[in-house]
Amino acid sequence: MAKNNIRKMKPMTFIASTILIVLSACSESAPTPVTNKTAPAKIVASNDSAPLVQTDSVSPRYKNGTNDQNKGDKTGAVRLHGTIAAAQGSKIYIYETEARNQALLDSSEVKGGRYDFKNLEVSRGVYELVLNGKANNKTQIILNPDESDITIDFKSSRLTGNKTSLNSRENTAWLKYVALDNRNKSEIKNLRKGMKDSPYRSRIEEQIKGKELELVQTQHEMMDTYSGTYFAKLISWKNPMYPNSQGRYFEDIDPLDNSIIHTMAISDRIQGMMVKFSKGEDSGFLACIDIIKAHFEPNPKTLESALYAMLDGFYNTGKEDICQYILDNYIFDEDCGADLSDVIRSRAQGIINLQVGKTPPNFNIEEYKGGKVNLMETAAKNQYTLVMFWASWCHKCEQEIPVLIPLYAKYGGKGFEAIGVSIDQARKTWTDVIETKGMQYLNVSQLQGWDSPIVKDYKITATPTYFLLNNKGEIVLKPKRIFEVQTYLSGNLK
Repeated sequence: MAKNNIRKMKPMTFIASTILIVLSACSESAPTPVTNKTAPAKIVASNDSAPLVQTDSVSPRYKNGTNDQNKGDKTGAVRLHGTIAAAQGSKIYIYETEARNQALLDSSEVKGGRYDFKNLEVSRGVYELVLNGKANNKTQIILNPDESDITIDFKSSRLTGNKTSLNSRENTAWLKYVALDNRNKSEIKNLRKGMKDSPYRSRIEEQIKGKELELVQTQHEMMDTYSGTYFAKLISWKNPMYPNSQGRYFEDIDPLDNSIIHTMAISDRIQGMMVKFSKGEDSGFLACIDIIKAHFEPNPKTLESALYAMLDGFYNTGKEDICQYILDNYIFDEDCGADLSDVIRSRAQGIINLQVGKTPPNFNIEEYKGGKVNLMETAAKNQYTLVMFWASWCHKCEQEIPVLIPLYAKYGGKGFEAIGVSIDQARKTWTDVIETKGMQYLNVSQLQGWDSPIVKDYKITATPTYFLLNNKGEIVLKPKRIFEVQTYLSGNLK
């Protein structure tokens, strides 16, 4: 399917491998979730390299972690407190998560080595703790109103370090699992390093499969040990019940269960489906999108989470035409989008504003020499303004900046301006690079790393990232490399 036709399409019928999936734009009901309470006796490795044959066979990796205790969502008050070896006056921030997005919920000041969130109103889900707003000092925990009083003790000021939660089954299980998962991933990573050009490649591949199955077995055992917890249900979402059936890939996820929203489960499952069934083709992506939309349609809350996860994923991978398909057919469509909230439309508008021809978010940030830089005011004074997101530790930036510097020397003050937006955290590290490299163009930073508001507004996931604006503040080019800017200016700057 040609990309330039995607945004004009309405949902249609797609043929996916060996099954015919017929979907309507707005009225198709979701498949009925299936309950399977019997764990498989043996986990068998699958041959991922074999051609995909769609089947309705239940995966031996699947185990249902939902029962009467943890079914559905629950909202209520929770007290979270404990000890931490952090300086007096330090602050711990707690964020409500939704896939890779976070919203600040509350903060607690450290006093006498203790912190205390006395009255958090929360729903079941995964939450993030951050010390002093530093992106590299954070950890995730589970909050469930079934546990109204939770203690988590940190052995040091590093939230990623050793910690215990003796009065919370949820977090006892979660902390144990995260440690095992990290160790498993590290072992697999080391095995993969040894695969390249190795005469023992097939043996290493078998070892990797063995490690993967070890983790699955651990998941099943822990789901039994901690039966009835939110943790058990959360872990069950990691492995689809029907991994080889595109039409049933989401069947084990209850669309009416809002407790899935504050996790990575929807995002991870979407990514898994796209990788397995899309074949990297636009028609394949659209087929997956329509299936996902139909599944979550009964519940606007989970539907919004799924739609935004897809928008976010496709935007970050440069598939803006696919984003437009979702926007046109499922968010801003008068019929399909009727039950959606203003929140999803606001999020969607944020993505729209980052496309070529649109006006991105304005910013007014302190310049390293003093004063503030207002993006739109700067753009209005120049024919073209380049916004470059970079970092002192970015190796690709080290290659690009030496090209930008002479480009700015040639065109700066002649209708061209450049603004370097650093995602550094330490001011000295940031300014040292500016001065060492001789970066004469404007340089700003909020010094909050990946948690900088401007980074989130512009959905920056990698550095360098560029936006070239005209004097109206509209995006005219989103180049991957600085030489594309060079070519554009040589042909368009008058």
